[in-house]
Amino acid sequence: MRRSTGTDPADLPERLPTVKRTAALAAALATALAATLATAGTAAAQGAARADSYGTKTPYAPQQDLRRYQPVPAGYVPVFTENVARHGSRAMSDSEDGDAVLALLDQAEQAGGLTGLGAQLAPQVRALLDAGASIGYGNLSARGADEQRRTALRMEQRLPGLFDAIAAQGAPIVVETSGVARATASADAFTAGLVEGEPALAGSVGAPITDKNLLYFHKQPQNAAYQAYVANDPQLAAALAAVDADPRTAEAARHTVGRLFTAAFAATLTAERQTAFARSLYALYSAAPDLSVEARGTDLDRFLTPPDAQWFGYLDDAEEFYQKGPGFTGRTITYEMAGVLLDDLFAQVEHKAAGTSSAGAVLRFTHAEEIEPLAALLGLPGSTRQADPAHPYSYADNPWRGAEVAPMAANLQWDLYRTAADAAGRPGYLVRMFYNEKETAFKDACHPIAKGSSFYDLDELERCFGRS
Repeated sequence: MRRSTGTDPADLPERLPTVKRTAALAAALATALAATLATAGTAAAQGAARADSYGTKTPYAPQQDLRRYQPVPAGYVPVFTENVARHGSRAMSDSEDGDAVLALLDQAEQAGGLTGLGAQLAPQVRALLDAGASIGYGNLSARGADEQRRTALRMEQRLPGLFDAIAAQGAPIVVETSGVARATASADAFTAGLVEGEPALAGSVGAPITDKNLLYFHKQPQNAAYQAYVANDPQLAAALAAVDADPRTAEAARHTVGRLFTAAFAATLTAERQTAFARSLYALYSAAPDLSVEARGTDLDRFLTPPDAQWFGYLDDAEEFYQKGPGFTGRTITYEMAGVLLDDLFAQVEHKAAGTSSAGAVLRFTHAEEIEPLAALLGLPGSTRQADPAHPYSYADNPWRGAEVAPMAANLQWDLYRTAADAAGRPGYLVRMFYNEKETAFKDACHPIAKGSSFYDLDELERCFGRS
């Protein structure tokens, strides 16, 4: 694209000042670290060893130490940043799974059918349900708010000159959400983190704008074909039925039930009811770490062995993969709708480079239903391989994992860097991408400025994605 040679008076300066980290940012980072240690709780500590079994409910952790990022090429300064982030850890959507588990436990108790371990489960389930109800089912938890806040502080630490310049110029920080309460609360926590680290940013942060077409597109009328796919597609239904019918599902359910109920009581349960109970218990187990503050001391790990939890996690991953991820070989129905979000990512850096945008940052807060398709569309690590309809998605031959692709607070970030204008009056622009805060290459067809570099010329990305 042709770059503007004019200067937008509202734009950030050509050269941003290099400044020391502010005292506020240093204090905020220290507080964030202390909060992390203080709120981890038993579930979180044990959960660290079982992260592979929580799927997309896995609490967030940055995937790279920012001290190990590649240095910015000489002569370039950051002039803009943008993100797309999933909401942070949250309460379960409703009490349905908890109610189902408690109902069977109550029935077994009355029949004398609980083991010693089984008798310990109901109080843990009630505590977890009470914790979810205390903040509202589906709402952002304290852990989720802290995930967003700390991600914001690390963004600020990565780009101190940019945020100082935003504050000095009063450049807008645009905030967009799906309009769902947990996404808006995530946006509020993130921007609060920015202001905590740099109080002068308070006047730049805009009120959250709801854009469902951009950040809740899976539910919008223009994607009726996708909604029909999830509800009625025979290929999808057959694939999920094949995964569920794997004998290991019934085996894991029997093993789980056998640890909690006496043999005599377990014998009264059909295979279908055993599986339903075990999967409901797994849903609670995977939700517990997200409520590590509200349900402090609640521990469901002992009620599911690691192999059983991992199998039920695989079943959830299979559903996510086929419904929101790469899906079936030769089909794009699960991720083509994310094109609107990819277009907006490009549009924002292009407007900035063209001098038609004064924004210093654009921050977006959304859901797994948007992050997973975007990851597939971009070809991000773990989201590049589809599944042959004849061979169901499997951990053995497919790298897609919900815990890595779309954990709670998953995020994609693009930073834009500018250098001084050349002899023709054209400044140069580089883009660097982070996926869950790890420097991440664009797809293979895109060429970085040097082999192994995380920096890409904006013109090259436009060529690579067919935008030039």
